[in-house]
Amino acid sequence: MTDKTALTGLTPKEVKKSRETYGENVITQQKTHGFLSALASNFADPIIRILSVALVINLILTFSGSGILESVGIGVAILLSTLVSTFSEYSSETAFLRMRNEAAQSVCRVMRTGRAVKLKVSELVVGDTVLLSAGEKIPADGEMLSGEIAVDQSPLNGESREVRKHPDGKDDGTLNSARHVFCGSFIVSGSGSMTVTRVGDGTIYGKTALETVSQTRESPLRARLSHLAGTLSKLGLCAALFVAAADLFKQIFIDNGFELSRISAFFADTGGLLTCLIHALILAVTVVVVAVPEGLPMMITVVLSSNMARMLKDGVLVRKPTGIETAGSMNILFTDKTGTLTVGRLTLTNVIDSSADEISVQALPHYAFLRDKLAAAAFYGTACTVINGQVTGGNATERALLNASLSHTDKLPALKVTQRVAFSSDSKYSSVTLSDGTTYIKGAPEIILAACTGAISRDGARVPLQKLKIDRAAANAASKMLRVVAIAQTTSQAEQGKLKNLDLICLCVMQDALRPAAKSAVNELKSAGIQTVMLTGDGVGTAAAIANEAGITKGREGVFDASAIRNMSDGELAEILPQIRVIARSLPSDKSRLIKAAQKRGLVVGMTGDGVNDAPALKIADVGFAMGSGSDVAKDAGDIVILNDDISSISKAVLYGRTIFLSIRKFIVFQLTMNLCAVGVSVLGPLIGVEMPITVIQMLWVNMIMDTLAGLAFSFEPPLKEYMSHPPKEREARVLTRDMLWRICRMGIYTVALCTAFLSLPVFKSIFSSGETAFMCAFFTLFIFAALFNAFTARTPRIMLTANLSKNRPFCMIIAFAAAVQIFLIFFGGDMFRTAPLSIGEILYVIMLSFTVIPWELMLRIIKRLQKSRKTPNVDKPAQRDYNNAANLQ
Repeated sequence: MTDKTALTGLTPKEVKKSRETYGENVITQQKTHGFLSALASNFADPIIRILSVALVINLILTFSGSGILESVGIGVAILLSTLVSTFSEYSSETAFLRMRNEAAQSVCRVMRTGRAVKLKVSELVVGDTVLLSAGEKIPADGEMLSGEIAVDQSPLNGESREVRKHPDGKDDGTLNSARHVFCGSFIVSGSGSMTVTRVGDGTIYGKTALETVSQTRESPLRARLSHLAGTLSKLGLCAALFVAAADLFKQIFIDNGFELSRISAFFADTGGLLTCLIHALILAVTVVVVAVPEGLPMMITVVLSSNMARMLKDGVLVRKPTGIETAGSMNILFTDKTGTLTVGRLTLTNVIDSSADEISVQALPHYAFLRDKLAAAAFYGTACTVINGQVTGGNATERALLNASLSHTDKLPALKVTQRVAFSSDSKYSSVTLSDGTTYIKGAPEIILAACTGAISRDGARVPLQKLKIDRAAANAASKMLRVVAIAQTTSQAEQGKLKNLDLICLCVMQDALRPAAKSAVNELKSAGIQTVMLTGDGVGTAAAIANEAGITKGREGVFDASAIRNMSDGELAEILPQIRVIARSLPSDKSRLIKAAQKRGLVVGMTGDGVNDAPALKIADVGFAMGSGSDVAKDAGDIVILNDDISSISKAVLYGRTIFLSIRKFIVFQLTMNLCAVGVSVLGPLIGVEMPITVIQMLWVNMIMDTLAGLAFSFEPPLKEYMSHPPKEREARVLTRDMLWRICRMGIYTVALCTAFLSLPVFKSIFSSGETAFMCAFFTLFIFAALFNAFTARTPRIMLTANLSKNRPFCMIIAFAAAVQIFLIFFGGDMFRTAPLSIGEILYVIMLSFTVIPWELMLRIIKRLQKSRKTPNVDKPAQRDYNNAANLQ
């Protein structure tokens, strides 16, 4: 481009040609799933697959209207689950896209046809001349044309140090090139112009986005559900074979009185034998259908969706629903320091006056002279700008000083800046000369103090410099990993590039403070058994001090320099991983290696990130936490976006994740218990002379209680803080544990025994003497209320069944609704539900009889606890308990 073109910019014809040749300044976004695509993917859920197979078999073997109704029930369960799940994911993705599109509406100033215009960043083309100033983001890759700027390239390389850019700078072919600027970097200070050399996918930013790993590991929840699906398939098949065998045994042997001649005649009748086999097959398929938990996918969908909505209120946007549960399974979290553990900005904490006395920022207004001097140095000697009361631009130090003095700047005299020397890493100071002849100098204490010959007291008097005391105070602050900046003044004309005859005003002490909730969040993660590893570009000393303050480690225990980590083999890194707490001077490239080392040990890994270079690590982590203030590429790669950048939000995500998994387990215990009851009653009923203990219509109502209503009830289980005091699950931990199977069996067997006794013993029939229909209505009511009471025992493994019940009001409302509907059906169900009105006394009798499932279960729990207390009388270590077995919590 000619110099003239650089000044005037491109013409419309040149813009069109450039766009056709090099393309638009748009980065190809990671493909998002549309509604139909998301719907199709949800049909791949392992439980949905089992239901689909059961549906197909049921339809094939349907010979009556009853089969059709059962098939309709399964089909509705499949559709509701997949639709709700899809709507949840789609709405979350829509919210994310809206956030990303809002970020894409940024504008920049461009020279076009001889004048400066504001254009959307997406409208830039190669060859455009872009005007740059502090506080802006560089919109494309380019080469400096004029001026000088300092840029923060940490989104690209993770290095927080500022890099100076100017037209005469050296080009070393890396991001540190002093002549070239790169898309995604922020301009900290200075101004100038650039010519665009690469746009869109051709930029460093764009190439990194395209190279982001597209494959992710299977989430722990999906892996566990796949295993559960296999287990349920085997259990359902075994139950079906047992039922078919029992039915054949009854028809062949029992019905023929075990007489050999009649049995032989039975086998000789081909038609009768075929009818018998078909009956057994249909019964087996019915058992499979009843045994499969249709409500599980719906329950998982509802619990994930409801918690996604809750988490959004806590500043957490969940892009992938399974990411919540994965967060609850997390064993190790690699977290950035800046912005996540800390607030992400320097703040002035106190000043040290010329007598080496500390004065807090809160007390500074009491010292008028010192306050005015600090305000003048901060206001006039800065590259920052104030827009709507917000300080932008400049470097972090300048913003901290101006923020501390902002309320007083409007009281400063109206002076003009006659000369300004910008800060540079070589000189380590900046200065500004005002129209009243005063020059203010800010910079490194060792540079400023060496040029000081005197000092200004807090009252404005010139006093001797107490250099030893000041040096000691500065060193003390530096040892606490605080940033110290000296401010001095002079009224004499300084030689170009030299400092002399300065009078020290004060030392300013600044820090990037920990977030208020950071330490408590780290402690929560620790108590949850999650190893927290801080990654920072700071040196070992600074990193250790911050980690100590955050409670991550003590002293320098577990603090490693990244260079030492890089020199280790993968095996060595995996071996020492449990000892690592801090990695100093780390780079984004270290993250992927750490993740793979942790996953090699079988750990569920969480990773935070905000930069473009963090995207691959966020993608391969089991759960990637992208920061809300980070790059779009990082947000695309993450499973969860932490909108407020706060580690306490990650702690909340862990709590929600654990709550979700426990809710799923509670629901499984309830549903499999009732499935066992339904199968048991269906099998034993014909053996005791009751061909159809529960009709198909009644079974549909039972399924609605077991599936839809129970799924909703268990999905609102509260996130309890006590879950954070127990260790996380192993990656290979199964959904269905031995303890759960024992609970299912003991609750299910008792309920089956109760129902069988009710159907077979004369004492119960004598109570309901008004007819067979009334007796079967009483049995139906007994079965329903036994299911409702079993919901209370499945909800908590505690002895106190009402524990935390007030925190899940929907549970009580849903159970009450189901009970009310059942009472309504007694009086108004009629022939359709095979019910007949019962007296109030009869209803209360049935309810009390069904209530016995609770004392039965409580008795077994008390016995188990007494046995356990005898074996381990002195064990009381909550941190060592498995939070999946919460029976010890009472």
